[in-house]
Amino acid sequence: MLVFWEQRLAFLATPKTGSTAIAAALESLASVSIQRPPLLKHTTVHRYRRFVGPYLRAASKEDFTVVALMREPRDWLGSWYRYRQREDVDPARSTKDVSFDDFVRAWCSRPTPDFADVGSQELFLRPRHGEGLDHLFRYERIGSFVAFLEDRLGCEIILPRLNVSPVGTTELSAETEAMLREAAAKDFALYSSLTGGES
Repeated sequence: MLVFWEQRLAFLATPKTGSTAIAAALESLASVSIQRPPLLKHTTVHRYRRFVGPYLRAASKEDFTVVALMREPRDWLGSWYRYRQREDVDPARSTKDVSFDDFVRAWCSRPTPDFADVGSQELFLRPRHGEGLDHLFRYERIGSFVAFLEDRLGCEIILPRLNVSPVGTTELSAETEAMLREAAAKDFALYSSLTGGES
């Protein structure tokens, strides 16, 4: 999470949407940068609106614009799958000996096994009640997000390539694809609503 005090802007770091690269590029400009532990780095919309937002509003007497990125749901799961194939991942969470098809089936199941327990973007981005995000951008159109930041922060932004998941095969059977579409229906609906690259 990054907070830009003068610009009254807060960036929430949706997991697996380039947040490490964004922090590396913008941390020096931010008034507050929370990069660890992961629970705080990836503060959800609900937690921001309940805890962080009210504090910022009380201190500044103004509202902050809250922004985040969302990745296409199947691609997002593919990134998690490839990320967990790294050698340094806890064996209980490793996908090294698991196919992507099996990973997605496990993600769709309840209870979810540890190796597929990566949460949901829709749950991360949805407020439980009240206000949500002011702007939600598609990760796949990150250029529009960068243009928005450049306008708000008044500087050129060049994002480095950091924390990139290893290359891997992410094929799905038609049956598993249908299962995913049903299990992640809310994620797909939210992503589809971002027709212009943001909402």
